[in-house]
Amino acid sequence: RFVVKANGLTELRQGFVEPSADGTCRIEGSMDSPGWLLLEVEAGSADQPAKALGGLAFSPERIRPSLPRPQDFDAFWRSKLSELSKVPANAKLERADSGVEGVSYFKVQMDNIRGSKIYGQLAKPDRPGRFPAMLIVQWAGVYPLHKDWILGRAKAGFLVLNIMAHDLPFDRPQSFYDEQAQGPLNNYPAIGNDDRETSYFLRMYLSCYRAAEYLTSRSDWDGKTLVVTGGSQGGMQTIVTAALHPKVTAGIADVPAGCDLNGPVAGRAPGWPMWYWQTQGKDPDRVRRAAGYYDVVNFAPRVRCPILVGLGLIDTTCPPPGVFAMVNSLAGPKEVVAMPTAGHGGDHSAFHRRSEEWLAAILRGGRPPVREWGREASRGL
Repeated sequence: RFVVKANGLTELRQGFVEPSADGTCRIEGSMDSPGWLLLEVEAGSADQPAKALGGLAFSPERIRPSLPRPQDFDAFWRSKLSELSKVPANAKLERADSGVEGVSYFKVQMDNIRGSKIYGQLAKPDRPGRFPAMLIVQWAGVYPLHKDWILGRAKAGFLVLNIMAHDLPFDRPQSFYDEQAQGPLNNYPAIGNDDRETSYFLRMYLSCYRAAEYLTSRSDWDGKTLVVTGGSQGGMQTIVTAALHPKVTAGIADVPAGCDLNGPVAGRAPGWPMWYWQTQGKDPDRVRRAAGYYDVVNFAPRVRCPILVGLGLIDTTCPPPGVFAMVNSLAGPKEVVAMPTAGHGGDHSAFHRRSEEWLAAILRGGRPPVREWGREASRGL
């Protein structure tokens, strides 16, 4: 059985197909406008089903956001940065054992808006000098941070800060985070999502800005380089930070979330956290208006530094149309690593190889080796 969907949302065709003698079969699909076809296939028996996905992009370099930016988008975020500026960072560092020779390690705590805190871990080469900085931001979920996420980067020569997405200490037992996820942070993306002033992501986005601000204020920063990197929710935070903080010099975002949150108005599946459908007990119009202020596609035109984006053509969590719309809105150099057989998880090795090439060039003091995104780069998707 197969189903073909336009932009992951509208069913175009369904039916059954028999494999030919060589075990293959052919299912065709086309589009007359820029977009994405998703193929869903089920085979096998009822008690032993096999499922697979396929994806095709049509003129993806021409996909645009579903809705225009709110007219006061920039004014709103200027007001939020102003609110943050009135709260001293009050950074507190606690030295701890890194367990790696030549690397210093610290636990970090800073103040954020409305009495909230930022928790994270920092590592740096254990020698005098000034170093390029890296900010690592986290994918979705409620969990602790691990030292090995940053120690290798510091050993290589980065001043690296990794922050929690939540107002929680980062080094508690897993049971602590499980209780939070099942209790006050259950479905946290929907908390306050019917008002731009109360969205859960307001504190999260501003924590990224403060972290970048802190890194670039340190005397051991090289004064030139600040890379932000993360995947999924971390990819979302990466683009937002590059948009808000002028000292970000490169962003590396794998399968970024938060793109085209109002996609269904244009017949597209929205990106996680899919606010368009997260309206239970709320006024849907209010949720969808608030989404405009947190949608990554609306931050993208403010980003002028080089950005590397990973994208899976069978990703149903952060569907390709929204990610393409975001990429096409970026104002600076951009490169896309499109992975035809990758979903939100799975094999992202092509992206990781390319991100390591970017980071190696940055560590050498150069600019990222951007392979510009455009019509030629999109052929064959």
